[in-house]
Amino acid sequence: MSETIVYTHRKVDKHVAVVDMADWGMEDYKFLFKVVLIGNAGVGKTSLVKRFTQNIFPMGQQSTIGVDFMIKNLIIDGEKVKLQIWDTAGQERFRSITQSYYRSANALILVYDISSQATFDCLPQWLSEIETYAGNNVLTYLVGNKCDKVTRREIPREKADDFANRHDMVFIETSAKECDNVDQLFSQIAQKLTKDANRSMFATELPSIFSSGSRPISAQPLIDSVKSRCCKTS
Repeated sequence: MSETIVYTHRKVDKHVAVVDMADWGMEDYKFLFKVVLIGNAGVGKTSLVKRFTQNIFPMGQQSTIGVDFMIKNLIIDGEKVKLQIWDTAGQERFRSITQSYYRSANALILVYDISSQATFDCLPQWLSEIETYAGNNVLTYLVGNKCDKVTRREIPREKADDFANRHDMVFIETSAKECDNVDQLFSQIAQKLTKDANRSMFATELPSIFSSGSRPISAQPLIDSVKSRCCKTS
């Protein structure tokens, strides 16, 4: 397992900007979120991570052994957010290792290959692992990668969208090779987690502004690990 800290600067949209790591201290951020990618080997999880964090597409990428992670910094509506993005191996022999990373994840990205029916057929098995090992409030995305393979598509978009709806997941198709929807994927996740974390923080402050006989409005439970120490570079 290794950590890579990358240095880039680009604007995604009016709400999100990716910033240069050199501009921040190791703990100079408001929220830290753990995002974990899962799915069969060969679906392009590593390529998605490297496209987002380094803006590269590694040709001939070898399968991940165990787990790896990278760090990416973003500005979400003016707030500094750090994403810790975990890339897990898809092979069965590493499953006992990767399952231990589900529990503390703020978001899980389940990836399949739109040109491989076999990777889509395995989705129920991955969902079963999410239900068993992940936290109750984890944000889940279903990602159909390699959408650039138009003539080799085996999974209709409508079929995947229906699957995601039935399992309360957010669905998006991406191409790490062509950089289609990759920034949007991670930016949407960061925006959603930041919004929920701010709402939860606000909820914890409400009792102090109400009288003893009043009850504050309900809000979602506080997201795990919204602020924690970041690992040092290995």
